[in-house]
Amino acid sequence: MDGISTKTTYGGGTTQWADILWNNHLIGDFSSQGLPDFGKTLVPSLHNFTYDVYFWINNANDSQALEFDINQFVGGKSYIWGHECRITGGHQWDTWNNGQQKWVPSGIPCNPKSNAWNHLTIQVQRTSDGHLLFKSITLNGYTANLNRYDSPTPTSWYGVTVNYQIDSNYYKTPYSVNIDKFTFSAW
Repeated sequence: MDGISTKTTYGGGTTQWADILWNNHLIGDFSSQGLPDFGKTLVPSLHNFTYDVYFWINNANDSQALEFDINQFVGGKSYIWGHECRITGGHQWDTWNNGQQKWVPSGIPCNPKSNAWNHLTIQVQRTSDGHLLFKSITLNGYTANLNRYDSPTPTSWYGVTVNYQIDSNYYKTPYSVNIDKFTFSAW
């Protein structure tokens, strides 16, 4: 879009179900933003998160899934808001069940456009009573309200991270995804 996008490529190969993961430590340990939060006051104050990104995929059907995650580790609890656009096997959004460590189908369609820029906005919340709330997903102007609650799991890690991942399909078909204009808001 602006000439400075990030390109992620799965090149095929011999490994079935390969993943390419991008992870960014925003706040806390190993912060890429200069926000180590040594006093451990910033991360606990954050409850609402918005992940906003544009992505381009040549042929969406070459992908098993595209994953977009928001993670908060605070107070000995791990809050993983995993969102997977499962293309193969249903073209729908799945969300991550923290306790059972598995994907939960949402019934919400996920049909990214091939050979075009797709705009994705995800909104989540750590509730005042300590639960995860998957609020909404907006893809290319269509907003679906999830309003799904989940429980955190234990952790000793501390901070806020974001992830992006592309997954290979059964046939190990090579493909690329460009990411641009990524923004993350927390308050």
